[in-house]
Amino acid sequence: MMSLIHLFLFVGLVSLEAAASFSPGSRSILRDIGNGISDQKDNAVELNATNFDSVFQDTPAKYAVLEFFAHWCPACRNYKPHYEKVARLFNGPDAVHPGLVLMARVDCAIKMNVKLCDKFSIKHYPMLFWGPPRKFVGGSWGPKQDKSEIILMDDWRTADLLLSWINKQIGSSYGLDDQKFGNEHLLPNISDHEQISQALYDIEEATEEAFDIILSHKAIKSSETSTSFIRFLQLLVPHHPSRRCRKGSAEILVNFDDVCPSGECSYGHGSGVKNTLRSFHICGKDLPRGYYKFCRGSKNETRGFSCGLWIMMHSLSVRIEDGESQFAFTTICDFINNFFMCDECRQHFHDMCLSVKTPFKKARDIVLWLWSTHNKVNERLKKDEASLGTGDPKFPKMIWPPKQLCPSCYLSSTQKNIDWDHDEVYKFLNKYYGEKLVSSHKKKSGVSASKEEVVAAADEMAVPTNALVVPVGAALAIALASCAFGALACYWRTQQKNRKHYHNPHYLKRYNSNFMVMNTFSNSESEREKER
Repeated sequence: MMSLIHLFLFVGLVSLEAAASFSPGSRSILRDIGNGISDQKDNAVELNATNFDSVFQDTPAKYAVLEFFAHWCPACRNYKPHYEKVARLFNGPDAVHPGLVLMARVDCAIKMNVKLCDKFSIKHYPMLFWGPPRKFVGGSWGPKQDKSEIILMDDWRTADLLLSWINKQIGSSYGLDDQKFGNEHLLPNISDHEQISQALYDIEEATEEAFDIILSHKAIKSSETSTSFIRFLQLLVPHHPSRRCRKGSAEILVNFDDVCPSGECSYGHGSGVKNTLRSFHICGKDLPRGYYKFCRGSKNETRGFSCGLWIMMHSLSVRIEDGESQFAFTTICDFINNFFMCDECRQHFHDMCLSVKTPFKKARDIVLWLWSTHNKVNERLKKDEASLGTGDPKFPKMIWPPKQLCPSCYLSSTQKNIDWDHDEVYKFLNKYYGEKLVSSHKKKSGVSASKEEVVAAADEMAVPTNALVVPVGAALAIALASCAFGALACYWRTQQKNRKHYHNPHYLKRYNSNFMVMNTFSNSESEREKER
């Protein structure tokens, strides 16, 4: 009987020991099980009070991101996959961009780290800091330190936001799907038809970045620049391929005279500022994201914004009607001349605009002119980059489209000259920047995109993802109500402006154009609703 009791006691002790090894106090178990990636090696460097100073002292990285967390904190466990997704770009033997940013973390729930966490005034979890690695050595942080080079990060809740924050600090355009150079899947081939699925993402990014540049430089400073900006908005409202950019452009256009009376704009700073241009987002609050996909170069200083701007202009050109071609041409020319900050590029583009002597009458004219102009720019830059060694080795400048992408576009070609079939080129451009741009993006977003990308895509596209859930009658009623509301709003503002500026013929002429475009926006959105 006694031996039986001893046996039960022995089994009980073994069970307790096994349970203890998997106790909630085990930091590694909690963080691994919480992410479902226990077999994967972490890329972020785990620091403690013993190795903290030495790691920051010895790292070759120029910048550092430091996360303070607690292993028992559910929010910290949920955030780990986001942090790791960014850390894999910069840390470890397989880092895509090694030696630039050290990404580390400290577990404040471990007793030996308590004093270290107190030095950085950790009041909640997680908290993220940014700064030069050497400043963390023997360093500290407090909320009242104004001149500290260690910065408390404020926009890091997802991997996208964290990487966007880093990109803004170091002036880069890295993406979460970056791969190591040398990999056959390194970067999208610009002639690959499927890669156009990422172009709408970049068109939004370029649109928002262009708007941000205008705000940063306070570029609307005269009646000329004010008119140029208004005309560009009038082009975006009915023709931008992204629905939320059309919506944002319309909101700015309707309120422009309130925030820019007499062409003198109020810019303001800070998220709480109202009644200024800065209080508007032309393509949504989550933009700019800080990096490009289709337009991402293999070097930080190549492609990016200028590439996105070209694609935006091409996508606008294929969406206009015959009667709008001259308006679109002069609007694009004036916008680049007034707001593109690269002076040499701006002047070259302006010269090509001035070389056009005959007004455009058909939509085909502006589509082919913009295509031809882009190829001329590429030819000039190709020579400059070859002599200076400043080009992108992965994306050399080329005449577009290449023969393998559109063989029917070529009648004949030699090393020096190409005889184009302009009818075929026009058909190709319409499909590539029109139908293909939108359909490929929808297909890409619906099949393999992340949760964040799917949500963004649903807002971007003219056809919502839940269209089948809403009864057709209800959808039509909503569309009609929206159009009616838009018409009433425009009518009310027109009456206001007519009374206010009755003796100003120049203003009346401009606002009538504004009213016409706003009606176009309402009608185009209504037509899209009916197509659904």
